[in-house]
Amino acid sequence: MRKVLVITYYWPPAGGPGVQRWLKFVKYLRDFDVEPVLYIPENPHYPLLDESFSHDIPNGLKIYKHPIKEPYRIASVFSSKKTTRISSGIIQTKNQSFVEKTLLWIRGNLFIPDARKFWVKPSVNFLKDVLENEGIDTIITTGPPHSVHLIGHYLKKSKPLNWIADFRDPWTTIGYHKKLKLNASAEKKHKQLESDVLNSADKIIVTSNTTKKEFQHITKQPIEVITNGFDGDIALNHKLNSKFTIAHIGSLLSGRNPLNLWRVLSKLVAENEGFKNALQLRFIGVVSEEILTAIAASNLQDYIEIVGYVTHKEALAYQKASQVLLLVEIDSVDTIGIIPGKLFEYMAAARPILGVGPKNWEVANIVKETKTGQVFEYSDDIELKNVLLRWFQDFQKGELQISSGNIGQYSRRELTRKLVEYI
Repeated sequence: MRKVLVITYYWPPAGGPGVQRWLKFVKYLRDFDVEPVLYIPENPHYPLLDESFSHDIPNGLKIYKHPIKEPYRIASVFSSKKTTRISSGIIQTKNQSFVEKTLLWIRGNLFIPDARKFWVKPSVNFLKDVLENEGIDTIITTGPPHSVHLIGHYLKKSKPLNWIADFRDPWTTIGYHKKLKLNASAEKKHKQLESDVLNSADKIIVTSNTTKKEFQHITKQPIEVITNGFDGDIALNHKLNSKFTIAHIGSLLSGRNPLNLWRVLSKLVAENEGFKNALQLRFIGVVSEEILTAIAASNLQDYIEIVGYVTHKEALAYQKASQVLLLVEIDSVDTIGIIPGKLFEYMAAARPILGVGPKNWEVANIVKETKTGQVFEYSDDIELKNVLLRWFQDFQKGELQISSGNIGQYSRRELTRKLVEYI
């Protein structure tokens, strides 16, 4: 059985979407005659924890660990709440405090490409012996954090290797990159490191066609699109909420603020007594203050239920119980290639997906292809209102459902098959 070394920062007990992609690939690699070997930090600073993910780790998996020095531990002395928020990718765009502005400047200009950069050199030295002792000649790095790719870059320089770089998100075009208050020198350095990685990796994996096109302007190396996916039994039934619940699972950042949705819901509440009595907005995870303020401005504050962060297993249950599942992306040309991992689990929940995102968002094509819901632009009020009203009327009759199709291609096992064929 062929061995492959997977180098990742996120691994159980880490929570959130960053851990799931490679946890699931590793879960199924043995089905395709590939034996994974893991390399992870020994003492990481994970902003979210979820012990339930540990159940998916294959028995007998060999895991190598090495200590990491992370500045977030030092920064938290000054502001633990803001440090945790920034390390989670939640960046307030308004009313930033001096401390938050300072932390962002330091994060962007001193910690290049990111705050895990101090793990790179020790890891390269440590892994040289691991590769030799294990007889491994294929490595996979996954980012963000993109400093993980630098481990692959320097290992590749030190010995002959087949190196695959997996980008769960873009590098310099990701939304939060522009919020890091970068000076010209730091911006240039980020782009140079991105180019170094893309041109020295043997193969590249991305999660969207948009990112593939972006990277093709930087490198001639082969690039394959392998999206995220869903795991488990998609046919599982769950008792639906008695309310007309529109639920969002995961962090809802400041830029993901669908003002047209709040406007439409406000109108429906004012015009339809049944809708007024049945509506519930449920948020599973962190919600920014800007989002909550916008909802309150539309007089919808009485319909909000904030559950907070829950385990992945609990999140799946909330998905299956919801009447409608909300998916939102920042309204920007930079985000048309962002395909949230939750999209595929929404599909598996078999509930209507209500998407709001930028024009030409790749998610819209996937939702249309699989017949799993409707996706709207931020400027679309009329059709959004019509669809919500139609869904509500179906809900009242107990008939709100979807007839999805062709979603099997997004199962984690099938995606792992595609991965193995590529590497």
